[in-house]
Amino acid sequence: MTKVTRLVVVIWLIVPIHLFGQSAINGKIINAQTREPIEGASIQNTDGAGSTISGINGSFKLKGNQGEYNISFIGFSPELVQLTAGKEQIVALQPVASSLQEIVVSANREAVKRSEAPIAISLISIRMLQDTKPVTLDQVLNKVSGVYMVNLGNEQHEMSIRQPMTTKSLFLYLEDGIPVRTTGLFNHNALLEMNMAAVKNIEVIKGPSSSLYGSEAIGGVVNFITQSPTGVPVLKISSQLNTIGYKRADIQNSFIKGKWGFVMSGYYADKRNSFIEYTDFHKATITAKIDYHFSEKTVLSNSATWLNYYSDMSSGVDSSMFARHSFTSLQSFTFREVHAFRYRSTLTHTWNESAKTTASIIFRDNSIIQNPAYAIKNDYRRLPNGSFTGKKDLAHGEINNSTFHSYAFIGQHRQNIHWKDGVLIAGVTIDYSPSTYDADYIRIKKDSVSGKFLSYTTPDSILTQYKTGLTDYAAFINWEFTPFNKLRIVASLRYDLFHYNFDNDLKPSSFSGSPDTVNNFKRFSPKIGLTYNFSSRTGVYANYSEGFVPPQVTELYKGVKVPDLDASVFYNYEIGGWVELIKNKLTADISLYKLNGTNEIISVRLDDGSTENRNAGKTSHRGVEIGIKATPIRSVDFRFSAAYSEHHFIDFIEKGVAYNGNEMNGAPHWLHNAEVWYRPSFVKGLRLGVEWQKQGRYFLDPQNTEKYKGFDVFHIRAGYEHKAFEFWVNLMNAGDRYYSYFSSKSGSSYSHTPADPRNASIGLSYDFSDLITKHR
Repeated sequence: MTKVTRLVVVIWLIVPIHLFGQSAINGKIINAQTREPIEGASIQNTDGAGSTISGINGSFKLKGNQGEYNISFIGFSPELVQLTAGKEQIVALQPVASSLQEIVVSANREAVKRSEAPIAISLISIRMLQDTKPVTLDQVLNKVSGVYMVNLGNEQHEMSIRQPMTTKSLFLYLEDGIPVRTTGLFNHNALLEMNMAAVKNIEVIKGPSSSLYGSEAIGGVVNFITQSPTGVPVLKISSQLNTIGYKRADIQNSFIKGKWGFVMSGYYADKRNSFIEYTDFHKATITAKIDYHFSEKTVLSNSATWLNYYSDMSSGVDSSMFARHSFTSLQSFTFREVHAFRYRSTLTHTWNESAKTTASIIFRDNSIIQNPAYAIKNDYRRLPNGSFTGKKDLAHGEINNSTFHSYAFIGQHRQNIHWKDGVLIAGVTIDYSPSTYDADYIRIKKDSVSGKFLSYTTPDSILTQYKTGLTDYAAFINWEFTPFNKLRIVASLRYDLFHYNFDNDLKPSSFSGSPDTVNNFKRFSPKIGLTYNFSSRTGVYANYSEGFVPPQVTELYKGVKVPDLDASVFYNYEIGGWVELIKNKLTADISLYKLNGTNEIISVRLDDGSTENRNAGKTSHRGVEIGIKATPIRSVDFRFSAAYSEHHFIDFIEKGVAYNGNEMNGAPHWLHNAEVWYRPSFVKGLRLGVEWQKQGRYFLDPQNTEKYKGFDVFHIRAGYEHKAFEFWVNLMNAGDRYYSYFSSKSGSSYSHTPADPRNASIGLSYDFSDLITKHR
């Protein structure tokens, strides 16, 4: 054998041995509930032989053939797993059960532990969403202490968070931290534009948050966090229907391929021939998100949501109809139609462990066309002297169209400061949103006997036609640090400058002939708070904050002259705390607040009998909110939330009527919600739940002449998961309680929104994920 031959034989023997000896363990860390990858998770060998952290897409690689490893990440329960070389292994971490260790992102616009946030914030987890299977968002939001979202039918709503039930612009709705609508064009029905199929969790901040998010964040902020691309492929379809005419189909699809990540979620809902006449609706919405990882430090995320919505607009029923359980409608042609498109592109660059920058561009295209029931006025009416005038078969109304386009930029930088464990977050916002509003008069034919509105004609009569250029320039800064052990101080400040450029197409003599004008509103909004954690299981917090709301476009320009208005300002004082009484079994939290409203816009009656909007209102809001969570045994979960509040007019004279000292209408003192879930260990995949919701008594009118009694209602839910299938049945209003979602009184007229009677919702879903994984 020659030397060359011997060398070849040696290489042939040694090289394979060397290569096979370098076996590697490949894996991926994901969130067990959302299936999203977890970046930065710690993987440590129990014998200390090796460790690493998961990278982008949750992936990791370790040298060796096998070993026992501890895998952990903040906000998740650690896992001890056996890993072996070969095929990629998926390790799913469960989010922690303790609410004190939950990670929230709305508190300071960055991820932070709940126990380090000096605010009242609640998290609606993906598990709660999956267990509840909500048809409308109120079915989950009303589980939060102090929150009551009023169901006005077909996903339409109004809200109550530290405020009475109202349609006023006192709440801010966000999607991934970005406002769903632009400031100045608040719509109390804004949440019907949300794609519920794309939401993975919801964060609710109670109290003013203008120091970070700007105007309208007064009573609270609701932030919808959408699904990100999943670490394993997901394709899931579902269908459901209920016994009062509602049907819905959902689809979710997600995967990661190399540097690309993709998510698509959407649903189509339809309701026909429900228990109330003239309440049909349909909604189609879809959200697509595409992420691209340029590197482990730079990510571009793009998200687009499209919506098409139509609903019959049946007004509430009067006291006689409500007492008779009559569900006929006086309407036959009123409607609401919404077309919306939102696009966001966010570039995130992590400079190092201490610095991160994000830059987002946003585009919105929104149109709401209405033939509104609330705008209909009867021609036949009572005069001040007690006599009647007008025609009984005639009424007056309008068809209106409100549109806006938004072009916005949000830039933000986070910098960790080594001194006192400091964190500095600063950013700027520019939002330019040109809008239009048009309203045409309609002449309505009415049945003089039944009162039903039969048809309408459209004379060539324009009521309103204007354009408004809305621009918001803002800058904010948030600084937090630990001056000494256990104490965390957080301070934030935001400056907003709003520029309204009003251009009226109508003459000054018109119905809404306000002259062209320019209005500017500016405000500094501060907030300072602290948390003191006595231990990892007990802590307290306190904060002072201010919030503001500039006048809405319709409050300024829908008349013959532009009133001299300024922003309404609210001052909030708050303390609270949390405690884990039994580790991983029993937690409780409490918040106490006092919120004073000033410069609130009210309609003032002038000497000549006309009315004008002015900053003349003062209100007071105070209350206590309590939450309890318990897991006495592994198979049982219990949750209780409650709030007691008082809302009063302090200085409030509207249209010549004084409400000083009165309770505000639509403001129940008590709100309770409790729920228990049972997951028997002897039937894997089965869940059974019962929920109790209580609303206390409240005044129907600001004069405090009459109260609505409130309600108690129970819901029963059951679900079963087997392999790729899930089946669920929800029995809503199980006791068939007859009540009103919302009731009000104006003069001698009453309005009630009848709640859904007992109804069963049945659903079925199939998850193709395992099939896709097997055929990869």
